[in-house]
Amino acid sequence: MDLLDYAFMQRALLAAVLVGVTAPAIGIYLVQRRQALMGDGIGHVAMTGVGLGFLLSASPVWTATAVSVLGAILMELIRWYGRTRGDIALAMLFYGGMAGGVMFINLAPGGSNANLTSYLFGSLSTVSPSDVTAICLLAGFVVLVTLGLRRQLFAVSQDEEFARVTGLPVRALNLLTAVTAAVTVTVAMRVVGLLLVSALMVVPVAAAQQLSRSFAATFAIAVAIGVTVTIGGTATSYYQDVPPGATIVLLTIAAFVVLTALAAPLARRRARAAAAAHPAGDPAECAIPAARSSDGKVGV
Repeated sequence: MDLLDYAFMQRALLAAVLVGVTAPAIGIYLVQRRQALMGDGIGHVAMTGVGLGFLLSASPVWTATAVSVLGAILMELIRWYGRTRGDIALAMLFYGGMAGGVMFINLAPGGSNANLTSYLFGSLSTVSPSDVTAICLLAGFVVLVTLGLRRQLFAVSQDEEFARVTGLPVRALNLLTAVTAAVTVTVAMRVVGLLLVSALMVVPVAAAQQLSRSFAATFAIAVAIGVTVTIGGTATSYYQDVPPGATIVLLTIAAFVVLTALAAPLARRRARAAAAAHPAGDPAECAIPAARSSDGKVGV
């Protein structure tokens, strides 16, 4: 594989693997919370951080992380307190983030809107060694949170009231989820791009749900899909000279379509097996329905 002969491709592949792990890892909690588009909103806000990095001659990854974390906290506070006009406040936050990014980068010395392209849609050749260091540190934080607190985060994602009754710090966990999502967006922006990262957080989870009913299996399958499509998309981008972010997202959607097509015969096979195990007339008092709930959530 000649692509491994180049240092920039080694960095790009490492970043792609980390993105493939972290995006579905936090995305599964967002899907459970019905906040599938949260990553898209954070991506808009992170544009201000990228522009600020150019303006201050600082690392855009770290400035985008700081701004997106602040934006995610504001989004969560709006969700708590902005019951009547929260949608308007969120819209202002998202569009203000985009406008701030464009303004800051044009005020920066030698800056132009062209500098934003690699952050909006991803770019393999611009992943620097310092970017890789930052991505590794941020990805480590995401993995630590999503795996170390998986039971608590799952409980809050499923039913906040029940989690509160059991004594869990619901608001703190909600804030942590939002912050982790913000960090994931900045991890992924160099490979997938700010405008496309939300797809990688959501679609692998939706694809995994076609095959599995349990949370643990869905988590593992979603991460496997994420890693596969990010590596595949990065390699395809190198050999075919196509945009990496768009390639990765299209591969992710293709994986969803294929797994959805495979899920129907698997479901019929399970139904026939269940019918054979419990013939008509047999008591089945202890049988537990295995169907997924109407809202699409999966069980532990």
